[in-house]
Amino acid sequence: MKKGVDARVCVIGAGPSGITAAKNLLQVGIKNVVVYEKGDQVGGNWIYAPRLSHSSVYETTHVISSKKLSEYSDYPMPEDYPDYPSHKQILAYFQNYAREFGVTEHVRFNTEVCKAEKQPDETWRLTLHDGTVEVFDYLLVANGHHWNPRYPGYPGKFTGEYLHSHEFKSAAPFRDKRVLVIGGGNSACDIAVETGRISAFTAISMRRGYYIVPKLVLGKPADMLNDLVVWLPDFIRKPLLYASLWLSVGDYKDYGLERPNHGILQQHLTMNSELLYFLRHGRVKPRRDIARFDGKNVHFVDGTVEAYDVVVAATGFVITHPFFEKSFLDYSDGDVPLYLRTFHPDHPTLFFIGLVQPLGCIWPLADAHAKLAANAIVGNYTPPADMRQRIAADVEARKRQFFKADRHTIEVEYHKHLHALQREFPANAPRWERRGDSL
Repeated sequence: MKKGVDARVCVIGAGPSGITAAKNLLQVGIKNVVVYEKGDQVGGNWIYAPRLSHSSVYETTHVISSKKLSEYSDYPMPEDYPDYPSHKQILAYFQNYAREFGVTEHVRFNTEVCKAEKQPDETWRLTLHDGTVEVFDYLLVANGHHWNPRYPGYPGKFTGEYLHSHEFKSAAPFRDKRVLVIGGGNSACDIAVETGRISAFTAISMRRGYYIVPKLVLGKPADMLNDLVVWLPDFIRKPLLYASLWLSVGDYKDYGLERPNHGILQQHLTMNSELLYFLRHGRVKPRRDIARFDGKNVHFVDGTVEAYDVVVAATGFVITHPFFEKSFLDYSDGDVPLYLRTFHPDHPTLFFIGLVQPLGCIWPLADAHAKLAANAIVGNYTPPADMRQRIAADVEARKRQFFKADRHTIEVEYHKHLHALQREFPANAPRWERRGDSL
């Protein structure tokens, strides 16, 4: 097994997390870097296709975090990008980032990793889709977690068209249909708005109250406004967040929605400026949780019964690493016990990049994960000896802060997690100059 800059390192995935993983490996001087990507281009989930694909991006997708808090630390988004860029602009940003830092030449496109097996000497044996076997000293996993649909379980059977939000590509097929969207997250609200423009009837079913936050608050991107007060202690910051949200939205009951029964930082926030507008204009109807299906009829817990042509389940995704045997590693259910969401206590040559669901954007956090992993490989950083205890404390802290839900097993607060990572950056970590507007 080779160590340091002579190591052979594999990255699985050339999406936003994979390309920053490779960039950071190159930055510390590792030259033997291979990125396996089963698609034909850089971009991962941000490669829009009008047909069902790995990507969950649809025709009108824009980011839900502002560009200033979504960009990589040393590669700013172009000045002419709007506050919330489109999927086309984001894809161009990722592809230019990969070219700028020399990542693209290390990517082997149209190559799927079917099996990854740890060897007794801590190296990794990878079997590719064509049967080829490759051995690496280190493995960085960056295959994303927004691609394997999680479906809800309700009694009965719906006999109309039933699909997951992952399959939604545009609103056009839903013209003049009766549509029910399940969920209260970002995808659910976006799809309800888009279908609400052209459907005969669109409703959105939420099992609980959600904090639906406009993308612009007091004339600024909502996350930028939070950025101004993030340094304040929570007992001061939270009342300010509640006050700004109340001034912008008012009472959720006025929109026909349930009030959240948890704190504003205890659940993944939904960033959407249009849903509340559509609710008040009658283009989207609020509905309670579903009790059961009966043919095309949907029975809700408040006794309402309505017929629908289409049900779209925007109910999240299962964390999936299909190249690992489940007996070796399976994060599809339950806790994800990693130090700083990057280091596994039992596998020192294995790193996870971007395996977080932040109150904010993943990409700058993935960049920080990758920086620590790369510096660990070359010996600039050593995880603490009490890693297991810290992991256990972090898992318990997460459980106390966020209420129990599948999506919250990897939930973090953007600024707190980023600062925790930055505190670990070694002083001798190699740096590259911040790139300018190069798109």
